[in-house]
Amino acid sequence: MTTRAVGPVSGRHIEIHGIVQGVGFRPWIYRLAREHRLTGQVRNTAEGVTIDAFGANEALDRFVRRLDVPAPPAALIRDIRASVIPPTIVDTFTIVDSDEGADRRVSIPADLPTCAECLSELFDPTDRRYRHPFINCTNCGPRFSIARDVPYDRPATTMAAFRMCANCQREYDSAGDRRFHAQPNACPACGPRLTLLQRDGTVVAVADPVAAAVEALVAGRVVAIKGLGGFHLACDATSGDAVRRLRARKRRDEKPFAVMVRDLTAAREVAVLMLEETRLLESAAHPIVLMTRREGGALAAEVAPGNPLVGLLLPYTPLHHLIMRDVHRPIVMTSGNLSDEPIAHRNEEALVRLGEVADLFLVHDRDIETPCDDSVARIIGGHPTVLRRSRGYVPHARAVRPAFDRPVLACGALLKNTFCLGRGESAYLGPHIGDLENLETYQSFETSIARMERFTGIVPEVVAHDLHPDYLSTRYALSRHAPVTIGIQHHHAHVASAMAEHGLPGPVIGVAYDGTGYGTDGTAWGGEILVARYDGFDRVATLRPIRLAGGDSAIRHPWRIALSLLDDAFDGDVSLDAIGLFSRVESRHVSIIRQMLATAVRSPLAHGCGRYFDGIGSLVLMKPDSRFEGQIALEWNIAADPAETSRYAYTVDWRRSPWTIDLRPMVRAVVDDVLAGASASRISARFHNTIVAATADVVVAAAEVHGVLPVVLTGGCFQNPRLTERLTSSLSGHATVFEHDEVPPGDGGIALGQAVVAAAIARRRPS
Repeated sequence: MTTRAVGPVSGRHIEIHGIVQGVGFRPWIYRLAREHRLTGQVRNTAEGVTIDAFGANEALDRFVRRLDVPAPPAALIRDIRASVIPPTIVDTFTIVDSDEGADRRVSIPADLPTCAECLSELFDPTDRRYRHPFINCTNCGPRFSIARDVPYDRPATTMAAFRMCANCQREYDSAGDRRFHAQPNACPACGPRLTLLQRDGTVVAVADPVAAAVEALVAGRVVAIKGLGGFHLACDATSGDAVRRLRARKRRDEKPFAVMVRDLTAAREVAVLMLEETRLLESAAHPIVLMTRREGGALAAEVAPGNPLVGLLLPYTPLHHLIMRDVHRPIVMTSGNLSDEPIAHRNEEALVRLGEVADLFLVHDRDIETPCDDSVARIIGGHPTVLRRSRGYVPHARAVRPAFDRPVLACGALLKNTFCLGRGESAYLGPHIGDLENLETYQSFETSIARMERFTGIVPEVVAHDLHPDYLSTRYALSRHAPVTIGIQHHHAHVASAMAEHGLPGPVIGVAYDGTGYGTDGTAWGGEILVARYDGFDRVATLRPIRLAGGDSAIRHPWRIALSLLDDAFDGDVSLDAIGLFSRVESRHVSIIRQMLATAVRSPLAHGCGRYFDGIGSLVLMKPDSRFEGQIALEWNIAADPAETSRYAYTVDWRRSPWTIDLRPMVRAVVDDVLAGASASRISARFHNTIVAATADVVVAAAEVHGVLPVVLTGGCFQNPRLTERLTSSLSGHATVFEHDEVPPGDGGIALGQAVVAAAIARRRPS
């Protein structure tokens, strides 16, 4: 069939940038062009999609206007540029092979959850894809995790190993079909296959591997399941025995496990869902969403010991849907790794690394090219805040202003590492890597950077890193021998990440509260109020520092921080006999730490706001040790009474530079409350209210000196809803306050800030 234009022929060349590959965009353009009786072609390019269209002038104008209306659900159009070209007489409109032009851009979409149409087919006994674990179409399925190169076409994915059968090829070639140019298209006759394995790799001969895996889960066994971006370790979330078994094998004492539920109805049975949580669960990213656990629900207490929150996620692959439809209960779905290791994503690797953890392995033969852990999000201040940005969000680029003059690589922090590549107006945050504290994670970091550099074609001329000389990310940056290498102060990068996310040109007043970050004076910062621009900052205020006996080991044993706070607040003259926390610590250890603090031996000063959360939380909750990073601070936040409005005293030394918030009066009052038998919920609330009041005082004073500027809240402490929401409310009458949305407030978002700061500093230097 031809689509000859009616009347005089004109031409348009159209370039479309954004997430426009692998989402059914070219088929949509094809149908739209046919509807307007246009001829020409559409193709993927390394930058996006280009169209050469020919037809009547009026039809071309209508066609271009239609490009601004909603496109396929997973597409994200950043800009459209149309220009007039000489008319060419062609017979029809076609989709042509991709152009592998020299200037590359990542326009691969993030991996997409199973759409409603595919889900309907999955459970339709009359459909040829009935219970096919790899069903997909142009609106759903694997994308980033299977891509080996750009432009995004089947030969450049791990689906290249599977040749489509005649039926699948017919769908792929048919413009009216939902699978028209769906790159991962396949069916049971020609697509990937599941296999059930024993720990030693022996194949378990079963007719239905899914049914056998479900049977094992119901029986209380641990099953390693190969998903979209890597392996999950799964067990029955309603069985305390099964969860304890998984904890012991995974070496994860108390850190909460994520739980997958079949649908929203099942979610409401185990958690309290508000409208915002519901929308976030069902969003295109399908992240793990933190929410309040429902009392009396079916979840075993061991899923999140002593924690009223639970992280839920919905099935996002056909395999997940099949398992959850058959198992009839919530299932733990935690990352397939041991503590502090990267997620396993290859079959052989999983058998080696998880062989002592899982009883069975449900694997398939579609390779995962890029491991991508589940993303984590929470509703804070009434809107979604991404706490871990990975599957579902990566590799979406962030638009930045001003544009990068030179290509940049930012190597991120030590903990919760991600990296960032920047060029032009685009910043590409990589997937969550984890804590760079072992060889496996560091190798994953190197591999991920190399892969994203290949996808983007970016050859960094500027490399940014944290100031801390011992971070593995810093050492990697220095090993690159780039033309320009720039160290970026940790909290400046935090503030700049929020500025970049919200398109703020600066200056801003940045409140950067976290546990630790290397300061320009060699001490550990973390309770900072900065007046920041991209190319520099002024340290306006900070928290009075406290000593960390044993350095980082104090973070794992926060009773040491509590002792440091007490000795500082009472000048070393405080009796510990009546304070319950210290009855749980050996007296000889207390004596040793007290001596270290008094002599400042191996006891560096730290300004981190997070250390106050750790120390006071440990003191009041009587928890001497932390089983996972951030545990005490999280429990201290949860303990707060939402109705309590009073606060403790504090002072600000306005004569010092920077101004110093002194919380010793608060510490003394907390001890009085503890000795008087006040509840932890009241003390926690008063503590939070004190931090908010002191911070607001300093921010308002900074605005009086530096002018009314936008305020950004950033750093790991602003994963705390109470702190974030109350400080935003306190400042709302004084300034416009910006919080993080899709860029994590913690160290998982710091690479974006490093990139834009390094670009601004490099801009001032001669090339």
